[in-house]
Amino acid sequence: MFDNLTERLSGALRKISGKATLTENNIEEALREVRRALLEADVALPVVKDFIDRVKMRAVGTEVSQSLSPGQAFIKIVQAELEAVMGSANEQLNLNAQPPAVVLMAGLQGAGKTTTVAKLARLLKTAQKKSVMVVSADVYRPAAIAQLETLAKEVDVRFFPSDISQKPRDIALAAVKEAKKAFIDVLLVDTAGRLSIDADMMAEISDLHKTLNPVETLFVVDAMTGQDAANTARAFNDALPLTGVVLTKADGDARGGAALSVRQITGKPIKFIGMGEKIDALEPFYPDRIASRILGMGDILSLIEEAEKKVDRSKAERLAGKFQKGKAFDLEDFREQLQQMQNMGGMASILDKMPGMGMLPPGAAAKVDDSQFRRMEAIINSMTPKERRNPDNLNGSRKRRICLGSGTQIQDLNRLLKQHKQMQKMMKKMKGGALANMMRGMGGMRGPGGFPGAGGPPRF
Repeated sequence: MFDNLTERLSGALRKISGKATLTENNIEEALREVRRALLEADVALPVVKDFIDRVKMRAVGTEVSQSLSPGQAFIKIVQAELEAVMGSANEQLNLNAQPPAVVLMAGLQGAGKTTTVAKLARLLKTAQKKSVMVVSADVYRPAAIAQLETLAKEVDVRFFPSDISQKPRDIALAAVKEAKKAFIDVLLVDTAGRLSIDADMMAEISDLHKTLNPVETLFVVDAMTGQDAANTARAFNDALPLTGVVLTKADGDARGGAALSVRQITGKPIKFIGMGEKIDALEPFYPDRIASRILGMGDILSLIEEAEKKVDRSKAERLAGKFQKGKAFDLEDFREQLQQMQNMGGMASILDKMPGMGMLPPGAAAKVDDSQFRRMEAIINSMTPKERRNPDNLNGSRKRRICLGSGTQIQDLNRLLKQHKQMQKMMKKMKGGALANMMRGMGGMRGPGGFPGAGGPPRF
């Protein structure tokens, strides 16, 4: 996420981090680089101008804390201003209303609005223990209603049926009536995707808003549209009293222009950010964490939260117990670690949240390819349980059979076995209470068992 921006900003800030003092000259040089990086990231020009002015005003003649070098102080100022641009803190949904609390979802065609409705329904159900009902008032897009019904089943929330012959207003009123009867906490109303210039469609959603009087009106927008996302949100806000924005497809956004422009241009907070296609890939938007990631400092809090939610704790406990007893780390264990990593969004997602990413060579993070880890898992899956427990027994004919079954080459298998051997050696050096505690503490995610190869990603 925001790889290009992270790379450019990290380079600019590295130049100033070693300076003994902050002067107007060296600050100007760094700010030129920061300005260029933000403009290339498609951040709106007024936002860039205000940002640079505020950083300069704070940095020139600032009293530097004794615990920080001048360069570190400048980076701290940049981080604080990035947070200010995106909002000082995460703003949660305001669901304090007589049930059902109605949330109206608006957005452009193709922004991923219907999928976001399902993701938000799942988040409210799992994180806030709310009973949720979803309804589609999109009577224009073929199969929109059927799509939401399918997604509602997937996330196990109630679906209120509707039909293309009905009017959106009638659908919404009927859904509210049913939600009251069923004592539903939150009703999510999906609306038709529309263009901001479409006067009839905008009038329709405005009427729907007046009819429902929702507690939240969220604008769903594709992050990859850059500063256009902020401009479109502003156009929608003129016709509709928005309470917040949901940025989708942020995992594919290497620039970051939308995240840095939306709040300042619209005055509306980004409440959620979509980080992938999976149904659980919707996160609350934390400006401080995103700013830290943009500057290559990682986001260890989100990483820990993700580990707690997605890592199988019983497997981590079993592995920790195995190490304590001095048993060998076999390929079954290796496969479990690969699966745990995939559950957390893959190596690219984990690296994105790790501190120190700004210190990697330019473009290094972009070269991480999760398909190589899936290939490793395929190789292990093609082995018998006995072979996984005793990989030393693999002879030529067994190796040929495994490669044929996994669609890989002999050198791929040999590389996997070599990496497994290295990990085994590491485990022997670390066996005992310290390793077991580490495995329990991070749910099996961190440490040599969590990152295949230890010395970097495998080269398939």
